[in-house]
Parts: sequence; C-alpha cells; structure tokens
Amino acid sequence: MYAIVKAGGHQEKVSVGSVITVNRLSEKQGDGVQFPVVLKVDDSKAVSTSGTAKGEVLQDDKLGEKIVIQKFHNKTGGARRRGHRQKLSVVKITSID
Repeated sequence: MYAIVKAGGHQEKVSVGSVITVNRLSEKQGDGVQFPVVLKVDDSKAVSTSGTAKGEVLQDDKLGEKIVIQKFHNKTGGARRRGHRQKLSVVKITSID
C-alpha cells in the first residue's frame, strides 16, 4: 500500500516505514505528525481519496543543499552574492489510515 500525501506545500509518495524530507515543521524531534492523504492505493488496486498518514519526526534541524545567488550589473561595478540553505525536517511514516 502506498499513499500520496500533502507535506510542506508538496506532494510526496509514501508507504509505511518510508523516510521523507519536507520543509521545516513546527513539531520537534520525537513528536508525532499527521499529513492529509490526497490519494491512497491498496494492494488490491482499490483507490481512496481520504485519510491521514501518521509519522514521527526523526530530525527537525536539517539544512538543505547550499545554493548561491549572484547578481551582476555590467559596467557599474555593482555585484551581489548571496547564499541560502533551506531548513528541513526528516519524517518517518508509521501508519497510513
């Protein structure tokens, strides 16, 4: 059985025991979290569009890959360089209802 859940502004394909990385959640490490199910597919190909997926936050302070933003203005000596790392949470799915 697998489900498509709405997590952190994105849709993720999950099954029981899978570990997903989503945008930072307000829950702390060890807390439980619930995601609304958009689509649930059973082994017998039965499809449902309701339910919740429950999970546990494994890590709440992960940082994403660093991206570098550069802006350059020709002939004016104006240049700007910035970096950004997205804050993420790691969640393990424990059950799909």
